[in-house]
Amino acid sequence: MTNEEMKVYLQSIIAKTPFAASLGAEVLSISPGNVELAVPVVPEKMNQHHGFVHGAILGFVADSACAWAAGSVAGDVVTSEYKLNLLAPAVGDRIIGVGSVIKASQRTVVAKAEVYAEKFGERKLVAFAVATIARFESK
Repeated sequence: MTNEEMKVYLQSIIAKTPFAASLGAEVLSISPGNVELAVPVVPEKMNQHHGFVHGAILGFVADSACAWAAGSVAGDVVTSEYKLNLLAPAVGDRIIGVGSVIKASQRTVVAKAEVYAEKFGERKLVAFAVATIARFESK
């Protein structure tokens, strides 16, 4: 599958995933083992009481970046676990997740994600995650 075909396929999965679709998640780029995604910030729906994007949104972006990067090399996957470090307040126009595969084995993929708040085209690192992603086999 070409990178463009992977992007179209992943965007179709997002369209069928109510939570991801409701956040307006969009694949910016994808290649084997790597993905970049964006979620537009809607402050009245996504901010916590201090005016920063809520950690749950950052968690979604981090988890998705890891899982989608893993899926680009492993096929259908589900998250087994992830650890999220919140590094700075997330303030911006959109949240960007950059995911990459660290190691893929027969059953699991270990991936990392850097999460950025983007404001006026400039990115600030606001979170970092590492995840274990399992290959999904429906039975």
